[in-house]
Amino acid sequence: MAKVVMYSTEVCPYCVRAENLLKKRGVTEIEKIRIDLDPAQRDIMVAKTGRRTVPQIFIGERHVGGFDDMAELDSQGELVPLLQG
Repeated sequence: MAKVVMYSTEVCPYCVRAENLLKKRGVTEIEKIRIDLDPAQRDIMVAKTGRRTVPQIFIGERHVGGFDDMAELDSQGELVPLLQG
């Protein structure tokens, strides 16, 4: 299973939805980077993604975007193969 990293905040319904979808697809471990607890991480996230909203999800080295982007990958049947590396 590929490593999953998710930039998130404590109160973020899309972060919860993203986590639930990942778990549904077999992910057991998600590295969460809380940008609300560490503002420097927000700057890193923006530099990596060009986006300021959460969640921002990485699977392996690939930035897949936010929840809507990941859900689109899932609906196209591309999420599970990406997770499997």
